[in-house]
Amino acid sequence: MQISPEEARLKRLKMRSWRRGMKEMDLILGPFSDTELAAFSAAELDAYERLLDENDQDLYLWVTGAIEAPRQHAPMLQTIRVMAENRLR
Repeated sequence: MQISPEEARLKRLKMRSWRRGMKEMDLILGPFSDTELAAFSAAELDAYERLLDENDQDLYLWVTGAIEAPRQHAPMLQTIRVMAENRLR
């Protein structure tokens, strides 16, 4: 059975979220991708995919708020940050 291009994209993004270069980012992005990506619009998936192209050291600092995120990633990072904080409560 062949999967749709949308399903293949979600599967690929989830894999990229769980298999980062930094364990901390695996633990932040993996659960986020499992619970949130299926409800994303195509534009939101595009934004998330662009975020995944960034390196983990920068992503970690942006997600944790240690340094300010680039403007183009700020909305997606805020969504990720809120989900991660809620998950840890």
